[in-house]
Order: sequence, then C-alpha cells, then structure tokens
Amino acid sequence: MAPVHKECDYLVIGGGSGGLASARRASGVYGAKTIAIESNRLGGTCVNVGCVPKKVTWNAAAIAETIHAAKSYGFSVETTAPFDWKTFKHKRDAYVKRLNGIYEKNLDKDHIDYIHGRAHLTSKSSVEVKLDDGSTTTIKAKKILLATGGHPTIPEGIPGSAMGITSDGFFDLETQPKCVALVGAGYIAVEMAGMFNALGSETHLFIRHETFLRQFDPMIQDTITKEYERLGIHIHKNSAQTKFEKNTEKGGDWKTLHYTDKEHPDGATLDVECLLWGIGRSPEVEDLGLQAAGVKQGEKGHVLADDYQNTNVENIYSLGDVSGKVELTPVAIAAGRKLADRLFGGPQYKDSKLDYSNIPSAVFAHPEVGTIGLSEPDAREQYGDKNIKVYESDFTAMYFAMMEPEEKAPTKYKLVCYGEEEKVVGMHILGVGSSEILQGFGVAIKMGAKKRDFDSCVAIHPTSAEELVTLK
Repeated sequence: MAPVHKECDYLVIGGGSGGLASARRASGVYGAKTIAIESNRLGGTCVNVGCVPKKVTWNAAAIAETIHAAKSYGFSVETTAPFDWKTFKHKRDAYVKRLNGIYEKNLDKDHIDYIHGRAHLTSKSSVEVKLDDGSTTTIKAKKILLATGGHPTIPEGIPGSAMGITSDGFFDLETQPKCVALVGAGYIAVEMAGMFNALGSETHLFIRHETFLRQFDPMIQDTITKEYERLGIHIHKNSAQTKFEKNTEKGGDWKTLHYTDKEHPDGATLDVECLLWGIGRSPEVEDLGLQAAGVKQGEKGHVLADDYQNTNVENIYSLGDVSGKVELTPVAIAAGRKLADRLFGGPQYKDSKLDYSNIPSAVFAHPEVGTIGLSEPDAREQYGDKNIKVYESDFTAMYFAMMEPEEKAPTKYKLVCYGEEEKVVGMHILGVGSSEILQGFGVAIKMGAKKRDFDSCVAIHPTSAEELVTLK
C-alpha cells in the first residue's frame, strides 16, 4: 500500500494531557489545521496509568481507613470479606476507558485529525507515522510539538529486575498481592506503598537513605517516614537490591528479593508476590528520530526546551515530561495552552509562556502532603539565614479527637517567609485534606502574599486550615 501524505499547520506528537491541550487550543480556538498522533491510549500517563487511576485507588484506601476509624465514633462496622481488588480494578479500568472515549470525542469536536500510530521525525518539518496496520503516513508540518511524555525506569545490573513491575504494571494487577516490596523514595513509590498497606497487603518500602520524599521540606520527609512506620509499613533504610528470583518452593507469583539495608548490612531475603520499581522515569524518545531533525537532548535524554518551549530547532517545540522541566499534568496542560496562544493567537500573545515558579503539588500519601515554593533549607540558601523566618504548627486534627492516642495521625504546617515584609516563599503542609487546602492558598502565594495577608483573613472554625491564618 502506497504511503499517505498529509500536511498541517501544527503537528502534535503525543496524545497526553499537554499535547492534547495544546492541539485543542490551536485548532478549536484559533482554527489551525492540527494533527495529533498517539501510539497508545489517549490521555497519556495521567489518565491511563497515573493521576486518575491512582486517585481512584487512593480513594479506596481512604475508605478502608475510614472503616477502621468508624469504631472510635461509635459505629459497629464489620467487613464480611476482604477488599475485592479484582472487581474494583475492572470498575477502575471501565472508568479510564470512558475517559479515553471522551478525549477522542473532544478531538473530533475541535476538528483535529487524530492518527493512532508511532511517529518519528525524518527532518525538521516532516514526520513518518507507522500505523496499526503496518502501513505508513508521512506528514509535513509548519510547526511540530514533541509531547511524548515518559515511562517508568527498571534498573539495570540487578539480576531478575525485569521480573518486577513499575507504576504502569500496578494498574494491571488482577489480584492483590499478599506481600509487596516497593523500591523508591519519590512520590510514586510512597503513594503506592500507602495504598497497598491501607488495603491490606504486607508492605515493604526500600529506600536508599533514612527518609523518603527527599526533594521535599525536611518536616515532610521526617514526619511522613515516621507515620508510615506507625501505620505498619516496613521501611528498609539505607537499602540496596542485589537479586530478584523466582521462589520455586512457594510457586505461583512468589519471588525472592535479595537485599542489604541498615538492619541487614550483610544481606537478607524477602519473599514477595510483587516487586514494584518506583525509582524514576525516563523520557519517551527512543524512536522519535531526534537526530534526523537535529534536536538537542539533555544528559538523561530529555528534549531540551527554553522557557517558551522552543527547542534548538526552529518550529520544533517540547513540553511535559519529555522536556524534564516540572513533571506534573497541570503543568503540561498550562504550558501547552500557552504555547498554542503564542504560536497561533496573534501579536497579543507573542510573549505567552508558562511561569514555572511557585507551582503547587500534592502527594497522596497517608496523610496527604501539599507543598508550594521553597523548602526551608532552599530558602535559607537562596536568601540567607537572617532573612528567613519560619512559622510552624504541629497539632492533632479534630477528626482524630475520638481516637486512641496510638491511632492519631499527625498534622503539621509550615510557612517560610522572606525579608522584613515576610513574603511567603514556601508553604508545606501534611494532614487530612492537604491537597484541597493547598489549591486555595496556592493562589495567594502565587499573587505574592505576605504573612500579614494570611493573618488578616478570619479563620474558619473548626478546621485544620485555620491554623494557617493564626500562626504565631
């Protein structure tokens, strides 16, 4: 079959959140002739194997915790069977599939030509797409956006490591593992460890240092690490993995992890039904043809882009996880829309770009974490110790008032303020509802709020968030 030839104003490679947001803005708002290419499912990591199914699973874990807490409030709640992982998994899959369909309908509504296939650059303005039936399509585009995202990393050099799964594989599990090991100290490993544990799996979390979430403020690191230990998660500190192999004695899905850690410097083994690698992500660039177009990459393979999402090649752009800036879905969406405004919106948008400072983010751990701006150490390094003042609060949320002391989870808040005017340059919170609390306060901090602005707001009582406007 002879290859099909197409032309367009805007070619978007990658059907994830950032790419689709940019494509829809370009076509739906400005009328640019736009083609979007995706080789997997529409919606990218977030919709299919990230934020969306993760939050649904976190909700299930939160309900399990609520059932456990119900007795303290006078309810007699008994579960008649273990958590039905399989039924839950299939309902979650159906929800994601509905979202895939909605994404495709939106592309059609905005008159975007959607092609399902694998694309690679053949020059600075042309792309070849291998379609599902094996045929090819060539596309000549005036402007090309690379928004291919990333994928989880499996470590090399550890025998048997490929028998483990990643965060992608977490959502494919048909049955709940009785015992699971997770390796990693970032938010993915921490979130999934919390969910496994709350839903009843024996959970082991292997980290290289003494704490996890090490990119966060020390208050977050220390408190969440201790809380996970209180919740019964086995934290293996200062650990390394040496081998992963099938367990022939137990059979089935059972395997044996060989490791060293703080308690076992000479080595130990752990029998698990599942090993999940949460050690990081790599950009999806393996067959993108970057060399053919002369596009520069960073040390880890990311497609380098400036603040306006420009690569080193004129009319080729990059955003989202593949660019390695801030790997969060709302960031990619915002950057994609700003880019489309600049490229197709006329002179009034010639300077349109995303401001990457003060981006709020949440970790759906147990309890939740919210953070925006600088950590205390980073603020002190940037502005000097004498110019930083820190306000903190450590308390028990009223939700836990009816519970025994050993069942009460922590709530801690911190404001990091700079200069005589005490501009808030960092806010770090953990506790029930932190993700929702942060979104509102994030607006204030993005606007340049000072401590006195927080103080001027009348508290809502009784809430945890009122602590943030009454800090002394």
